[in-house]
Amino acid sequence: MLKTFANLFKVPELRARIFFTVALVAIARLLAMIPTPGVDWSALMQMQATLEANASGGLIGWFDTFTGGGLTNFSVGTLSIWPYISAQIIIQLMTAVIPALGKLQREGDAGRKTLNLYIRWLTIAICVFQAFMMANTMLSPERLGVGDMKVVTMDPFWFYIMTVIAMTGASMFVMWLGDQITVRGVGNGVSLLIMINITSRLPVAVADAARRYFGVGGADAQATVWELIMLLVLGFAVLLGTVAITQALRKIPIHSTRAIARGSAYGSGTTYLPLRVNYSGVMPIIFAGPILALIGMLSSLEGTNAVSDTLKRVGETIADPANATHMVLYGALILFFTFFWVATQFNAMNISDGLKREGSYIPGVRPGLPTAEYLDGVMTRVTLIGALSLLVIAILPLLLTAARGIPNDIANFFGGTSLLIIVGVALDTLRQLEAQLVMRNYDGFLRHGRIAGRR
Repeated sequence: MLKTFANLFKVPELRARIFFTVALVAIARLLAMIPTPGVDWSALMQMQATLEANASGGLIGWFDTFTGGGLTNFSVGTLSIWPYISAQIIIQLMTAVIPALGKLQREGDAGRKTLNLYIRWLTIAICVFQAFMMANTMLSPERLGVGDMKVVTMDPFWFYIMTVIAMTGASMFVMWLGDQITVRGVGNGVSLLIMINITSRLPVAVADAARRYFGVGGADAQATVWELIMLLVLGFAVLLGTVAITQALRKIPIHSTRAIARGSAYGSGTTYLPLRVNYSGVMPIIFAGPILALIGMLSSLEGTNAVSDTLKRVGETIADPANATHMVLYGALILFFTFFWVATQFNAMNISDGLKREGSYIPGVRPGLPTAEYLDGVMTRVTLIGALSLLVIAILPLLLTAARGIPNDIANFFGGTSLLIIVGVALDTLRQLEAQLVMRNYDGFLRHGRIAGRR
């Protein structure tokens, strides 16, 4: 393995790509550290500490993790790459329900270029909206339940203008950096930037672990070293399981023939149609997490009537990750969004029509509608396995926090969206690096196996 990593730097082109990627990632991280002008730093830190102590910090903490601490600093790079990701998800979902967009998706490169243009315009709109809401929140922090606190030190009008321009420009610049990494660097740029944002919180998790298990910093140790050892063993097992579920495939045999002019056939072969067990990826957790966090923000409602009291109790119940209601609802949302994503993105009829046009078929299954029904049935069973696996991975950090009181910064690296993104992006990047090495007659990362996708 060490020799393989050394080989990466022996190829001049590959070495240049790696250094280029590192440089652009460093620029993106720098944007997450430059604070937006007009904000009182001490007041911002006090607000963050108050949010962590109440239910309204759930969504804030979730967003801060995926922006690499940009929200804590209220930096110009607070929005990071997420408006672009949101625009991609919206357009992808709309292609399943709007025929015109679905037609563009099937038109090849020309259609994809048009869709990418729509995504970029939608990204700008999302950036402007989110930046405006960020500025509005800083101007009225009492809406988050932190009391009467003055965070902004400049004229509100100019603060709105400056925040919208700075955050929108920084987010579009990060999007451009991601595209450049994809074209001239290593790996998928957008995914790589998200992974770096998440792993940037790792030093915080290590510091929390040092204080909890070794009493570093003058505090008394809160747990034994044996718990740390068991936690590391559990983390290794969860990591192996996450890699397995990320790479797992259900292969459907496809028999192909090619016909000549008079209807006779020559040449045949058997290939496979791979159906991913975790077809929806991290999307169900990305959808479910913010929904629960938004419901939890109802706990900060103020009022004396029956409706506000009921909503506040609901918010308090949902906001507590250790509450069984929170876990049950979280699991139900993950299962729902897993099947919802597969239903909108996996079109068995299109696959069946494509196989029929190419003269291919599934052995023992008639072409046309029977093939589509067969693929739907197989995909449903496969998705059930993937959804249950995803549920276990998502719930595990909540169980660790509820059962052992492990801080969120540590527990998040033992499951949930963070682990799925880190594993998925790492495997994809290793796969691309291995392909570059094999193409240049070097050994890959694995001698007795292969990374999924290697040819």
